[in-house]
Amino acid sequence: MRAATAEAFVRSPGYWVTVLRRFARDPVAVGAAMVVLGLILMAVFAPWLAPQDPLQGMTLKRLRPPGTDGHPLGTDELGRDMLSRLIHGARISLFMGIVPVFTALVAGAAIGIVAGYAGGWTNTVLMRTMDVFFAFPSVLLAVALAGALGPGILNSIIALTLVFVPPIARVAESVTTGVRSRDYVEAAKASGAGALTIIRKHVLGNVLGPIFVYAMSLIAVCMILASGLSFLGLGVKPPMPDWGLMLNTLRTAIYTQPLLCALPGVMIFITSISFNIMTDGLRSAMDIKA
Repeated sequence: MRAATAEAFVRSPGYWVTVLRRFARDPVAVGAAMVVLGLILMAVFAPWLAPQDPLQGMTLKRLRPPGTDGHPLGTDELGRDMLSRLIHGARISLFMGIVPVFTALVAGAAIGIVAGYAGGWTNTVLMRTMDVFFAFPSVLLAVALAGALGPGILNSIIALTLVFVPPIARVAESVTTGVRSRDYVEAAKASGAGALTIIRKHVLGNVLGPIFVYAMSLIAVCMILASGLSFLGLGVKPPMPDWGLMLNTLRTAIYTQPLLCALPGVMIFITSISFNIMTDGLRSAMDIKA
C-alpha cells in the first residue's frame, strides 16, 4: 500500500503544480516557451497579421531587399511579400512538425506499452519489428518513404509519422518495463485485476509523462525533416508558403540577396531551438530528484 501511495503521487495534481513551479523558475525555458507560444499565435492569426496576400506576386518587384517600401522583409523570386509568406509559412511548418509527432506518439506509445507490459514473445515480435526501422537513418528513411509515396502534405505526414513511431515505441517499452515490476502492479495482479485495468489505472499515469516529454523533443527534429523534404521537392507543393520550400525556391538568389535567402532558415532555427530548450526545461522540471 505504501508503494502504491508513493508511486501514485506522479498522477496527483500536486505533482504537476510542482512541475509548473520548477519550470517557471527556469528563465531560459520560460523564454523559449514564450517564443513557441508566439509562433503558434502567429500561425493561428496569420490571415490577420500578414500585411499582404502571400500568394500574390509581381514580377517587377521580384527579389527586393529587406527594408523596401511596402515590403519590410523584401520580396521573393516571384515578387511576393516575404513577411506575409513567413507568417503564413509558420502554419504549415508547425503543422508538419507537430502532427506527425503526436500521431506517432499515439501509435508508438500503444506499441511500446503493450510490448513492455506483456513481455515475452509479444515484446520480441513488436520491438524487433521496430528495430528494423532503426537500421536506416531517420533522414534517409523519411526521404525514401516520401519519395515512394510522392510529394504532398498528407504523404509527408505519413512518412514522418512512420519515422518517429519506432523511437517513441522504444522509450515507451523501456519505461513500461520498469513500471511493470513495481509492487503496486504486482498487488493489482494478485487481486485479480485484468491487464487492461492494470494498464489503465496503474501504468498509464506513470509512463505517459516521460513518453510525452520525449515526443516533445522530437518536434524540432520533425520540423527540420519536413523542411528538408520540402527543400527536396518531396513535401509541400508550390505555391504554398512553407519555410523549407522557400529555402529551395530562393537558393538561386543566394549570391545576389543572401539575407533574403537566409530568412526562412532563421525561422526554422529559432523554432527548433525554442522547442528544444523548452523541452529540456520541462524534462528537468519533471525530474523531482534534481
